Amino acid sequence: MPASKDEVAAFLAAEFPQSLCVVESVGARGATVSHRVGPAELRPGGTVSGPVLMGVADVALYVALLGEIGIVPLAVTTDLTIHFLRKPAADRRIIGVCKLIKVGRLLATGEVLLYSEGLEEPVAHVVGSYAIPQQPQLQPQA
Repeated sequence: MPASKDEVAAFLAAEFPQSLCVVESVGARGATVSHRVGPAELRPGGTVSGPVLMGVADVALYVALLGEIGIVPLAVTTDLTIHFLRKPAADRRIIGVCKLIKVGRLLATGEVLLYSEGLEEPVAHVVGSYAIPQQPQLQPQA
């Protein structure tokens, strides 16, 4: 059963309070998250560090998946490939826009475009997969 934006946001707040990502939207096999960049997340040259970008992409994938299949806490990243396209702005939020490509019983694959808020061109392109744990089958009552 799909999860709403509020359900996913509440789950992340409870289970991942260290995450600085904000759930902006969930639905239609996708999600949008944002992340306000702080001084500790910058690297020399005045740009956002790669690990921050990867983290935002991973959260966007997770949020999109939970929006599609419901709150399944043990869904985990199995693959994440990132292509850095251009220098992110140090003074703008990072916006992650995810679209799920395929959601199967045990594996989901999606892509994320990362943007510096307000700019049209993406700063990174990410493709990732999540393993979905098998759900116990309900046994008919005798």
